[in-house]
Amino acid sequence: MQAESPIGIFDSGLGGISVLHTIHQMMPGEDLIYIGDSKYNPYGIKTKEEITERCLKICDSFMELGCKAIVIACNTATSACVPLLREKYPIDIIGMEPALKVACSLGEKQRIAVWATSFTLKEEKFANLMHRFDQEHQIDRIPCPDLVELVEKDQLGDTKKVKDTLNFYIQKDQGESLDSIVLGCTHFIFYKKTLRQLLPDSVQIMDGNEGTAAHLKDLLGQKQLLSNKKTGKVEIRNTLEEKVEYSKKLFQRLEECK
Repeated sequence: MQAESPIGIFDSGLGGISVLHTIHQMMPGEDLIYIGDSKYNPYGIKTKEEITERCLKICDSFMELGCKAIVIACNTATSACVPLLREKYPIDIIGMEPALKVACSLGEKQRIAVWATSFTLKEEKFANLMHRFDQEHQIDRIPCPDLVELVEKDQLGDTKKVKDTLNFYIQKDQGESLDSIVLGCTHFIFYKKTLRQLLPDSVQIMDGNEGTAAHLKDLLGQKQLLSNKKTGKVEIRNTLEEKVEYSKKLFQRLEECK
């Protein structure tokens, strides 16, 4: 393992492309290998054991590729098995966590909606996080499975369907009276621009991508494993070969939104 070794990033499907993009923007000199597990998507309806099995297989692949760190670009997978992965592999394993702490820091008695998969919202990891803040703030858990499906099925271009689906979840939680919405699934980053159009300016929209990328950079820096290259390679793979081109299109979509 050397500074020029690649970083592995994976997700249940295509949402983690948003994390890949954030890491690439923050650390452009790093070689990045992304694996989307679309063949087994969605993780949010699977058992903990099924999710863990998939994560182990993907991490084994990253170890064979000589990765110096692995990012679990999936809140569901992080909730399911990040402690086990950290025990098994001799490199840094960085997971995702809903940006609830940041949302709660905006003021007293905040009203916050956490949008995520059903699995993430019911797991002990999120329950422990929520318990740190729910005495002082109102925190609503909103499972949003349809938002995962729209990304995976290449329906982001269907503006009416996207807006109708977002409005459904906004109305479900009386979104206009919220202080913030925490996007607790990496798929949901693709909706930020449209959400901003649908919500009052007073409602903040939070996600954990930048915090995750910054944490990764800090850990690699501590171990003197940051690449010295100016430009790194971005390689995108998927367990469904037909999803690779769409993944590249999603990455380019984020490039154009900078």
